[in-house]
Amino acid sequence: MFVTLKVILRTLILPPAGPLIAILAGLWLRRARSGVRARQSGTALIALGVGALWLLSTPVVADFIEHLAQREPALSLASPPDAQAIVILGGGSERWRAPEYDYQPAADGKLLERLNYGAYLARRTHLPVAITGTITEAAAMRATLARDYGVTVRWSEANSRDTFQNAALTAQLLKPEGITRVVLVTDAAHEWRAAHEFTAAGFTVLPAPTGLRSVPAPSGVHYLPTVAALGRSTEGLYELLGDLARRVFAALHVRRQAP
Repeated sequence: MFVTLKVILRTLILPPAGPLIAILAGLWLRRARSGVRARQSGTALIALGVGALWLLSTPVVADFIEHLAQREPALSLASPPDAQAIVILGGGSERWRAPEYDYQPAADGKLLERLNYGAYLARRTHLPVAITGTITEAAAMRATLARDYGVTVRWSEANSRDTFQNAALTAQLLKPEGITRVVLVTDAAHEWRAAHEFTAAGFTVLPAPTGLRSVPAPSGVHYLPTVAALGRSTEGLYELLGDLARRVFAALHVRRQAP
């Protein structure tokens, strides 16, 4: 229930729904309410919604938000990592029945990027691999790693629906076997929050982010809205708000535990 509520709130607050709701509220105020103040408020909401949607759709704003969200550097393999396992987080997208793979599960999008990097690290470090996600994510991850990369998954956790559950349920799976030091593979924007959740679950975490932001060459095109930029802005804002919520809940937990 709590996870479902988070999904609903995220959808309503973040773009594109958040700005669109502001625009619709502004139109309603201008049409359904009389009075100068109501019309002015409606106009302000419309301008706010349109302006936010435009700005968040521009690559220059998306780059800035990504810069704020991506707080972990790339993993260095100059020396063997001090870890006992590689944990790859589910997320992104998966396909339960992919026709081109004889209707077997397959990873797609950002999930495929995580698996690609996780397989690369597994070959370089020879560490065993654990995966964590939903039932469909775990099936797609296991199938893709074995079929496309020749990597066998040693541990599979398939009951988590958010990062907190990823960490808690993975701990139940790995810690009884003495696994407490892990390389954690996930998106660069998600890595900071995920690392803190796994640390709170009792792991020593070596962050291994994928899709790290690179500084683009200056161009006027970066001020024009694109669908891709809106997606990056939404993802970055979600991670920043998620980390803020994590901090608030942690502070409340500490206060409840205080004598």
